[in-house]
Amino acid sequence: MAHRNARLTPRGRLLLVQRVRIQGIPVAHVAKAMGVSRQCAHRWVRRFDQEGISGLEDRSSRPHRMPMATDPTKVARVLAARTKHRCGPAQLAVLTKVPERTVTRILRRNGVPRIPECDPMTGEVIRASRSTARRYERERPGELVHVDVKKLGKIPPGGGWRGRGELVANHKADHSRVGWDYVHSMVDDHSRLAYSEILDDERGSTCAGFVLRAAAFFRSMGVERIEELMSDNAKNYTLSADFQGALAQLGARHVLIRPHCPWQNGKVERLNRTLQVEWAYRRVYTSNAQRRRTLATWLRRYNTKRPHGSLGGRPPVSRLS
Repeated sequence: MAHRNARLTPRGRLLLVQRVRIQGIPVAHVAKAMGVSRQCAHRWVRRFDQEGISGLEDRSSRPHRMPMATDPTKVARVLAARTKHRCGPAQLAVLTKVPERTVTRILRRNGVPRIPECDPMTGEVIRASRSTARRYERERPGELVHVDVKKLGKIPPGGGWRGRGELVANHKADHSRVGWDYVHSMVDDHSRLAYSEILDDERGSTCAGFVLRAAAFFRSMGVERIEELMSDNAKNYTLSADFQGALAQLGARHVLIRPHCPWQNGKVERLNRTLQVEWAYRRVYTSNAQRRRTLATWLRRYNTKRPHGSLGGRPPVSRLS
């Protein structure tokens, strides 16, 4: 919206009325001088005569009646499901039986923030999101896969500070005592089929073994060959002879992203965020082993049942032959 002193804002409309009613200039002349039609000028003069200065303010374009408006009970059901499950429009549509487009409009109209902007434990807005307009997608499964490692602090016995329900100021000390989990992931660019393992480190030999096991999983799902593998510029990918040997064994070409541009590897980065929101921090685990055991079940649902926004609300297996 323009500032209030611009032409034909409330200030400009008042000037028009003053020239017509006080100075006595014909409406047609004032309209031409101010760059508006005579009908527009007459409308503002008429509103001023009927309502005074308040009639020159902007009015809402919302219709007086909305016979096709969404049923309030559906709106309440969508908002309640969002609060309870903290998931996006695609999954909310499945849970509430309300069309996804309608769910999106309901959330936007009620000022509900996007999932990536919220804390996965509480739903509170904690961050802004970054996206890129340069999107791409390969034509067939296995043409390009993305790999990355996500570092997660292990859960101390009893659940740590989250399990105790405390806001410990120096809770990072828990990680230094119990160590870290390294979640290695591979995502197919075309189908978004994903495979992840929790390993003890991110050394080149560990990454090499993971890539071979991930390729075996992809073959079991119908992806016969991996042609290209994209990764960041970490030394465990670029300088490891074991990792390069694994790529040679698969016959895959290594594709590196530009340094400090993780969004170029965005599909696996997005999987990392989804893993955090829907698995790692979705609930309070009482032990690290408990969280580890749930990963396979979550991945199975991700690949076979969970709606994927970029696939039209279908799971990754829908794109596999």
